[in-house]
Amino acid sequence: MIKQKATGNLVVISGPSGCGKGTICKELIKRNKNIKLSISMTTRKPRAQEIDGRDYYFITKEEFEKRIKENKFLEYAKVHHDNYYGTPKDKIDEYTKKGIDVIAEIDINGALQINNEIKEAIFIFIMPPSMKELKSRLIKRNTECKEQIVERFTKAYQEINYVSKYNYVVINDKIEKAVQKIEAILLSEKCRVDRIEDIDLNNKEEMIHELLMEDK
Repeated sequence: MIKQKATGNLVVISGPSGCGKGTICKELIKRNKNIKLSISMTTRKPRAQEIDGRDYYFITKEEFEKRIKENKFLEYAKVHHDNYYGTPKDKIDEYTKKGIDVIAEIDINGALQINNEIKEAIFIFIMPPSMKELKSRLIKRNTECKEQIVERFTKAYQEINYVSKYNYVVINDKIEKAVQKIEAILLSEKCRVDRIEDIDLNNKEEMIHELLMEDK
């Protein structure tokens, strides 16, 4: 009997704004019952129609800082008007112990923090097919002013420099193909040699004896 580890993987997905990582993550979860999205914890107030435990885990600043001292985050940062955002460890562990893969869609800084905590996590960087296409996507979103688009485009160049810190690169020319590539990555990771927990060879003599008897 060959026994493999039944634990799920933590899958860290990053990429510049406009690369389509959010859409890819949603499609992965939609298509795979054994994949869940990591929900971040934040100290900011819920917006209209946001639900605690679905969009974010909303907690107070005091609770968040208490969790920091207790080392309960895989990564965290203070952004946007001094609000904290972080990835809680316990929520990740809850799923992976059940054999469920968890996707954490986070930025470069968060990914580097997680890399220091969990070396065996799977790090995937989503790339646009070209910078020209990325610029086009940012403009077509029509959600930001010109200055904000320029800022995001400039940041994208900086983020791509960190691609060597990741295990895999997936070029998002088409959503369907990108999702299939990530599904293939997750399947191959399940077959890694280091996921074998035990190989039972105790009945070798008995098996050989049975083979010899079958020839008679």
